[in-house]
Amino acid sequence: MFTIGIIQDHADADVQGNIRRAERLVREAARRGAQIICLKELFDAPYFCKSQRSDRFDLAEPIPGPTTEAMQAIARELASVIIVPIFERQTAGIYRNSAAIIDADGSLLGVYRKMHIPNDPLFHEKYYFTPGDATGFKVWKTRHATIGVLICWDQWYPEAARITSLMGAQVLFYPTAIGWHPAEKDEWGRAQVDAWRTIQRAHAIANGVYVASPNRIGHEDEPGTSGITFFGRSFIADPFGRYVAEAGEDEEIVVAQCDPALIETVRRNWPFLRDRRLDAYGPILNRYLGT
Repeated sequence: MFTIGIIQDHADADVQGNIRRAERLVREAARRGAQIICLKELFDAPYFCKSQRSDRFDLAEPIPGPTTEAMQAIARELASVIIVPIFERQTAGIYRNSAAIIDADGSLLGVYRKMHIPNDPLFHEKYYFTPGDATGFKVWKTRHATIGVLICWDQWYPEAARITSLMGAQVLFYPTAIGWHPAEKDEWGRAQVDAWRTIQRAHAIANGVYVASPNRIGHEDEPGTSGITFFGRSFIADPFGRYVAEAGEDEEIVVAQCDPALIETVRRNWPFLRDRRLDAYGPILNRYLGT
């Protein structure tokens, strides 16, 4: 048995203040028993991709760097694994939407770099982020469990969940920044939240794993637009796709215990991995198969 925690909070222009808040919430999650703790996507800054501005590249930092080193010290102190999603400067001109995975002894196990990069109104990520490189999908054997990390837009792709699960992940963590365009909320808001949650619960069921998705909250302005309202609704689902813990739209720490025996039981009774037809899946490597 192991316990995971996800942090749902906002972010503003005070980067150091955001980091201090995250440190406080991480400590509280550990106090509540969380052994693996995941922060939201790009946790230490506002969601800056709402417009294309070259000065916002200044928010990036290397991994390891000041923020990850501070979190390494906290992980070591708390004996907790911490997943730290930040804007990574890999080198001049190559910036990534990344997550540093820090083990319970404070060691930096590695980095996941977001593979699927969206480009929509107020979500101009292709301007800022180089897609994940040849290292691709990964898992990490931490002190407490074997985990996979994917980031936000990755959560819509069953291929990413399946590959990471096949590599041995017991939990798929999806640090997220998703919200409403305010003008669309009345018509589409509920459906958007339901779709976001449903696709990830489906990954839990199809792969027989736990899924944990921390989202950000709060309204963030952007000049010339109506901004984005991040809707929270963070959750943890078990291998049946059941919610075992969930949040509303306020700051919250979501904690749940995970049982590896449940993964075994579900996969014995729903042997989806056994019954895959590897010989028939070649067409999935095509962009499109229609005429």
